[in-house]
Amino acid sequence: MTNNHLKIAFYGGSFDPPHVGHLAIGRALLKQFRLDEFVFVPAFHAPHKKRRKPTPAYDRYAMLCLATQYDNDISVSRMEIEMPEKPYSYETLTRLNELLPTAEIYFVIGADSWMEITTWRRWEEVLSLSNHVVVTRPGIEIGFDHVTEEIRERIVDVRGREYVDTSGDESPANRHRIYITDAVNVPASATDIRRMISEGDEDWLTQVPKEVANYIQKYDIYY
Repeated sequence: MTNNHLKIAFYGGSFDPPHVGHLAIGRALLKQFRLDEFVFVPAFHAPHKKRRKPTPAYDRYAMLCLATQYDNDISVSRMEIEMPEKPYSYETLTRLNELLPTAEIYFVIGADSWMEITTWRRWEEVLSLSNHVVVTRPGIEIGFDHVTEEIRERIVDVRGREYVDTSGDESPANRHRIYITDAVNVPASATDIRRMISEGDEDWLTQVPKEVANYIQKYDIYY
């Protein structure tokens, strides 16, 4: 992440556990946006999700590393799990801009996170710190009435497009785009996977990479 002028996407989340849908997002966005790198950023604990205690951060980090070990353009960052006192996206994006001042940064979120974006700390500033990619998901309705008109003007709907050319976008930094994509249509759900494991339903084994399944079974996670 030290080279100049790279296009790098960062996908933050709990990844509890990482599943085939998460990997599909990384692989699809690498192609759709012609990215140089896709980086998963597991959260120490998503601060806007207070109802459930997450699996320990280093277990989730380890599972992500196992899941992505054969993808050369996909990596996993420890930056949030090593800074538990600052788990907010605002701090993460501010730090990324400092570390990568010449990179074109894309911050990836799911449709459910987009619909809850106004609950995020300093959410309007978050949306001004980088380009954002909102990945739609089957069963999650996407809307735009919950954000301001200024933010709605920056939304670019790229659903149905195989390739998004952003090379000619010379907009000022405070006019970063918010792309809406349907590049992935994998209805995997971490919540459903945890439920299936706890209930003894082995269908979950098809929802995660084999290496992740082995880790979950070996260390009795979610049982």
